[in-house]
Formats: sequence, structure tokens, C-alpha cells
Amino acid sequence: MLTRRYHEQLLTRARSTGAVLMILYSLTRLGFAELTTGRWTAARAAAAEALPMAEQSGQRGLAALPTAWLALLAALRGDDTVEQHLTDAEQICTDHPLGILAEVVPDVLRWARGVRDAADPAAALHQLEQIRHPITRRLAAIDRIEAAVRAARPETAHAWVEELARFAEATGSPWAQAVAEHGRALLNEGPEAERHFEQALTAHARTGRRPDRARTQLAYGAFLRRCRRRVDARAHLRDALETFEDLGARPWADRARQELRASGETARRRDASTVVDLTPQELQVARLVRRGLPNRDVAAQLYVSPRTVDFHLRNVFAKLGVSSRTELAAHALD
Repeated sequence: MLTRRYHEQLLTRARSTGAVLMILYSLTRLGFAELTTGRWTAARAAAAEALPMAEQSGQRGLAALPTAWLALLAALRGDDTVEQHLTDAEQICTDHPLGILAEVVPDVLRWARGVRDAADPAAALHQLEQIRHPITRRLAAIDRIEAAVRAARPETAHAWVEELARFAEATGSPWAQAVAEHGRALLNEGPEAERHFEQALTAHARTGRRPDRARTQLAYGAFLRRCRRRVDARAHLRDALETFEDLGARPWADRARQELRASGETARRRDASTVVDLTPQELQVARLVRRGLPNRDVAAQLYVSPRTVDFHLRNVFAKLGVSSRTELAAHALD
């Protein structure tokens, strides 16, 4: 994705010059790209790296967006930390000016609450329909549309689908087209719904947005299962389950597993990835070491001591089952 590459390059340059505010800018903007492409572990690490820098900058309000990202990621993964992150972000918003982030941060928090409340469609929709910023509305489009459908508000879902479809037509964006088709599928039945699901998957194939694609596969698989086409449903449900397990998205993985069982197939619960178990600080150290940086340079980039880097690196080796920097360089972290 071009946006991610741009901010990665900007981040590298900012780190090399010690430009703390630019590092903060790049880390928080990377959150948008990492979230949509399914690099959630990297997104969490970037947010965690940004927090102490915001404190050091003397502008506490800059911690609001990375804290909001942590809340959203915790909600998506079904982590118990979601409430604490929400409380922390809300306190920052109350106590400090947010500047240009004054619209975006509250929207990300509403999105996080909507995901958290997904089991209660009316409560989820109450949060999600308050999202105002156009970028956040589009990022949260699947959650918004699905919540409206499940809350028996088809007119709201239809309006949001058509809004996104107009954006897709104007920009030629395949991900927006995919989500609009996903929404149209949910609002239709029979062959018409199936046609829209197929068009959504065709558009998804031209994007790198794995979470959105898995959501469509789950919805399509559930649709096919309800139509008593259990064999056809299983392939979509298996693919969705694999993606959700890779992401560490436990609530969605549980739904996919339930649908697979309803289709007559039992899915074995896969062991959680050790990469997901790395703390944000450990992941930051691992990524920099994999680039060939010695401990002293890693310490300089993360504003910690070499001894702290050594401590985190030993934990990384133990969790990933590697014993050298060379083995770590060959280990996938996403």
C-alpha cells in the first residue's frame, strides 16, 4: 500500500534525525494503513512506541490517537484491556487539547465501542452511527453496515451502502466497491445476495485488506449455510477462520468456528501465534534487530538503554524459539 510505504519512509528519516514530533506523526498515521491491511501486531507496536514519545514531547494530547488505536485493536481482538484503553483515551481528551485530532480521536473511540458491543447490535449501532469524520466512516464501514442490518435498520444500512458506492465510483477504489457489494448482499436474499457476495470477493482480490475480505467470506459462508449449501459454505468459512486466527481476532474466529460447526465440520482451535504474544516493546526491538541494527542503535531509536534492549531481545528469542539474530531475521513477524 502506497500510504504505508510513504509513512514507513518518513518514519525512517525522522528516526535518523531524531525528529520526535515527526516520528509521532508517522507512527500514528501508520495505524490507519496497518489496521486495514491486517498488520495488527505492527499497529499495536507503533501505537505503544508513540505513547512515551508523546509524554516526552510535553504535548500529552498527542497520546490520544495512539491510545485510541490500542482501544480499537483490543476490541477487534477481544482483549480485556479495551476498557482501560478507552478510559485512558477519554481522560486525555478531557484534560488536553487535541488540535487537528479533535474529530478523529472521538470517532476511533466510538468505533472501538461499537466493535466491543457487537453482540448487542442496537448498542453497537448507537456508537457507530455517531462517527462523523469521512475517513473514519469509510474505515468502519463494514462494522457500521453490519450493525445496522443486525439492528433491523435496513434503511440506515442502505444509505451507508450507497454513500460508499458513490465514493467507490468516484475514486475507482476496489476496497470501497468490495464493502459496498458486501452491504448490498446483506440487504438482499437468494440469487441477488449471492451475486453481490461474489462481486465483493472479486473486488477484494484486488486489495490488500485481509480483515475486510475475511468478514465477507464469513458473511457469505453463513449465507450459504442458511441456504442449506453446507459444502459450498465450508471453503469460505475455513478461509475466514484462518485469517481471523492469523490476526488474533478471537471474537470473529469464534463466529467462523461456530458457522463451520453448523455446516457439519469441526474446526480445531489453532495455537495462538507467538508473535501476537510479543509485547509492543519486544516487537519494536525485534523489528529493528531484524534490520541488522546493533543493540546500541536500537536503543537510540527507541530512546531506551542498551541494557533494556538486551532484556527485551532475550524475551523475544525465548518466545519465538530462536537463538540468534540470524534466526530472528528469518522469522516472519506478521
